[in-house]
Amino acid sequence: MGPIGIITGSGTYSLPGLEASAAEPVTTPFGEAMLSEGRFAGADVLHVARHGDGHRRISSQVTHQANIAALAAGGASAVLGVTVCGSLDPEIELGSLIVFDDLHFLANRLPDGSICTLHTEPGAAGRGHWIFDGPFSAPLREALLGGADAAGLSARDGGCYGHVDGPRFNTRAELRGLRACGVTAVSQTAGPEAVLCGEAKLPYALLGYATDYANGVTDEPTPVEELIRLVGASTASFARTLAAAVPMIAAAGPAEPTGTHFSWD
Repeated sequence: MGPIGIITGSGTYSLPGLEASAAEPVTTPFGEAMLSEGRFAGADVLHVARHGDGHRRISSQVTHQANIAALAAGGASAVLGVTVCGSLDPEIELGSLIVFDDLHFLANRLPDGSICTLHTEPGAAGRGHWIFDGPFSAPLREALLGGADAAGLSARDGGCYGHVDGPRFNTRAELRGLRACGVTAVSQTAGPEAVLCGEAKLPYALLGYATDYANGVTDEPTPVEELIRLVGASTASFARTLAAAVPMIAAAGPAEPTGTHFSWD
């Protein structure tokens, strides 16, 4: 089994417990990605910090295609993503985890406005369509749920992740539309990861951490100071959950790619 890819986001730029080399640039057809290789919870892993040290890249500057291409080139057998997010469900407790099982990403576009795909060249081998029932890997989801339970953390089993464009936050009107579509929580980076991992035949699952109630969900907005505090607190919850989940994934062996691929080769 190849290494397990881990993608961290806002507030988690270096994963606690990760024994790895410093991130090195990896050249891909989509530009450079910064990738570190090492061991985490007894397993071989590859780590990408979406935003880079010091949050160098805000959400509208994340190089999603390069990140996923680098993980694939590094031999990743599965990918786990984590994201802090704004809850659209007032019953979700802030500071709790969500293991998503559905995706709302209608725009299907990268931050630069181009279509979110690895299939960018006419006639390239493997070009085609990713066809799926659910976008997230069921075995990886089960491992994340088991990891949260083993860590003694509260995690919601299921929910629709809504990808929104950053860097601004959303209006009440925009979020009312997403709530009507059944979206559970939103953030600004994980939609492209799910799609690109699907195209790359990399099983992918996404773990969310609720840092605030999105605009209009509660009568009083979440104070920015509380949001910032919870972004910082998310690192420990993510690390504890992943430290329990990664060995489960490694012991289970390679997961099947999510969905099927209709290729024109």
